Amino acid sequence: MDDADIAWNDADGPSQEIGGGEIAGERQHGRRVTMTDVARAAGCSQSTVSVVLNNTPSIKISTETRSRVLSAIEELGYRPQKSRTAPVARSAQIAIIFDRIATSPEAVVAIDGAREAAWESGHIVCAFQTFNDAEMEPLTIQAALGNGVDAIIYATIMTRQVVIPDLLHEAEIPVVLLNCYADGHAFPVILPGEVAGGHRATNLLIASGHRRIAHITGEMWMDAGKERLKGYRHALATADIPFDPDLVRVGNWQTSAGYEQTNVLMDLPHPPTAIFCANDRMAVGCYEALKERGLAIPGDVSVIGYDDEEIARHLTPPLTTLVLPHREMGRWAVETALSLARSRAGRFRPTKLECPLIERASIAPPKRAEPALKSVSRRRSASRDRA
Repeated sequence: MDDADIAWNDADGPSQEIGGGEIAGERQHGRRVTMTDVARAAGCSQSTVSVVLNNTPSIKISTETRSRVLSAIEELGYRPQKSRTAPVARSAQIAIIFDRIATSPEAVVAIDGAREAAWESGHIVCAFQTFNDAEMEPLTIQAALGNGVDAIIYATIMTRQVVIPDLLHEAEIPVVLLNCYADGHAFPVILPGEVAGGHRATNLLIASGHRRIAHITGEMWMDAGKERLKGYRHALATADIPFDPDLVRVGNWQTSAGYEQTNVLMDLPHPPTAIFCANDRMAVGCYEALKERGLAIPGDVSVIGYDDEEIARHLTPPLTTLVLPHREMGRWAVETALSLARSRAGRFRPTKLECPLIERASIAPPKRAEPALKSVSRRRSASRDRA
């Protein structure tokens, strides 16, 4: 059974998983081409692409760079978005209220996804940051409501349970929760499908022939750490591979944890042939530890990460990983909020978007026969001898 077809349920109740389909290279076929795609294809920054598109007169771009950007735009079929609605006296607004924006690129990506969807309906997006301040958060919500926004997206940078401010319960406009959830299911919720992501990462290693698969987790008080481990264990169980607690090491999302825990794993009497790191930063440390030991990636040990950070594509070899769907989550939140303006429901099931797989060059079949497989072979041989 393909893990993309699995419906995941957790302690918070049933959820709806959205996704599926094959991921080819860096992009999924049929997905909207973004400025990020153009920048990646042209080998430049998004700012450079923006300057070329807007033909900014005060900024000089070399002819060669401009040509690369225009060629990438043509090849990918990129079309800059424009609002479908003519400007009106009062701009239609949607507020997105984050606990933190400046500390993580994920928030910026989610806001840009929200902007894309908002522009299609003639709305602009107003972004706020509250730092979870008990006094300033209510004032921020009041300010957004005072601006006459058509909807509020209440968001957190870390997937977690929240207590919804009373002002949002009392608001007479649609409210959607992005990357967070609350008791009562009173609002639509959009989350990343972390359990399915952990399953997908582990299943790719299993499909490559690995049976001795280790997992370096994130911090276990965080939803992402717990759910990626849950997906790892589910994939092993589905493939009838016994769970070995020695192969699970608790990390902290940092490069140093990936380095230290990889050394612990490789010192085992039967070390793993593949390692699933719960994020790309720990995968960087994993790479360092393996290379110090003279082990080749993926020839001796396969590695997969999570998050698709910028560094993942620049490692040697480039790291296979999964990408968090923050842009798609931002779009979904706005589209759902605008649909609620036409129709309200009572209770909402959480919706989870799949974390697409980005296949690169860090996974290969195991080089050596694994102990579990050897023991099976010996048992079969002994059985034939007795017969």
